[in-house]
Amino acid sequence: VQLQASGGGLVQAGGSLRLSCSVSGRIWSRDVMGWFRQVSGKEREFVAAISWGDAVTYYARAVRGRFTISRDSAENTVYLQMNSLKPEDTAVYLCARNTRGGISERSTEYDYWGQGTLVTVSS
Repeated sequence: VQLQASGGGLVQAGGSLRLSCSVSGRIWSRDVMGWFRQVSGKEREFVAAISWGDAVTYYARAVRGRFTISRDSAENTVYLQMNSLKPEDTAVYLCARNTRGGISERSTEYDYWGQGTLVTVSS
C-alpha cells in the first residue's frame, strides 16, 4: 500500500490550495482516509477524515468551515480543499489510511502514511 500526497506549495493568507492523496491498491468501504499536519518540533495534528464507503466526514475545529475533504472512488484519491488559509496552517500535510474502520482523530489508529506535502502560508 502506498499513499502519495501532492499539491502543497506557497500561498498568501486568504488563498486556497487543493491537496491530493493517491492510494495504490484496493480501498475497502470500511476504510477511513485522513489528513494530518505536522510542524517541526510539534505533535502530529489531525485535520480531517472521510469514511470511504459512505463519505461521512469529520474535521478538526481549527479547520471546520474552511477545509473540505472528499474522495474519488474511481481514482482512489482523497482531496483536501483548503480555503481562507492562515499562516498557522503552515505545516507538512500527510495523508493516512485507517483500515480498522471508524473515524478517529488519533494518528495511532492509522496504519499507512504518505510522505507529506509542504504547505506554507505567508502573511
